[in-house]
Amino acid sequence: MILSAPRELSTSRGCFTYRDTGAGGTPLVMIHGWPESSYSWEHVSRYLGAGFHIIAPDLRGLGDSERTVGKKHYHKAELAQDVISMLDALGIERFQLVGHDWGGIVAQEVALAIPARVTRLGIMNIAVINNLKGNMEVAEKVRSSGGATYWYQHFQQAPGMAEAMIPGNEEIWLRYFLRGAVRPVPEDAIAEYVRMYSIPDTPASAANYYRTFNNDAKRWTTLAEHVWSMPSIYIYGNRDHVIIPEYLNHIEDCFENIQVVQVKAGHFVHEEMPEEVAGHINGFFQSDPAVK
Repeated sequence: MILSAPRELSTSRGCFTYRDTGAGGTPLVMIHGWPESSYSWEHVSRYLGAGFHIIAPDLRGLGDSERTVGKKHYHKAELAQDVISMLDALGIERFQLVGHDWGGIVAQEVALAIPARVTRLGIMNIAVINNLKGNMEVAEKVRSSGGATYWYQHFQQAPGMAEAMIPGNEEIWLRYFLRGAVRPVPEDAIAEYVRMYSIPDTPASAANYYRTFNNDAKRWTTLAEHVWSMPSIYIYGNRDHVIIPEYLNHIEDCFENIQVVQVKAGHFVHEEMPEEVAGHINGFFQSDPAVK
């Protein structure tokens, strides 16, 4: 399957872009994380079955979507409403949903907001927001180890630092993260993210994903009793140094029906091992057999 070039879409919430595979097939919404864009699904899409209609939005502040000033727009529940507004504008009522990194958080927020419309849910290398017990164990592990791996999050949370230091150094900044634990992120993807990060105000808008995290996390502490009802899959790149194995602790308690599969890869599991990840997507998500 081939994803389109970015298409523009205006909704009541702003001006966004998305890539898709055209009409026909079962809708599968794929949400990227940081520091990526909808292009992160480019290599995976080549191995997906023809029976999917992929819709891959660019989240606010990334890809070619608008760079909105103000942290309040980057709370993950707000980003979920952006995605919902895009799907409404495209006439997509019921859909399957998968997200990686912050996109996995946004996917969970979408499923929390409109559960009747999400028929299957996939999460890749990010916390499960209602897994309070497991996430507390992660926090204890990070504190005991000093947390040096998470320096970039603190850097971006510091007022003005990303805006002052990243412009002009986009490629150095991005290559540090996109090295991959098993295979590097493909060069064409890196070039796309460097282009994206060079768009004015991107360092600030991208940093807002981290500047809103503490308030997001406070709200997630209210979700301890929530259980995801739709069939779900967690695809885990098990060489990740940020989303450590403790994130998997107790996630079975958070879902009525969850499959957990591990891939020998780092954090960017879908870009390091696109064919293997696509195989898991093809095996779990339902596609239209009439579309060939």
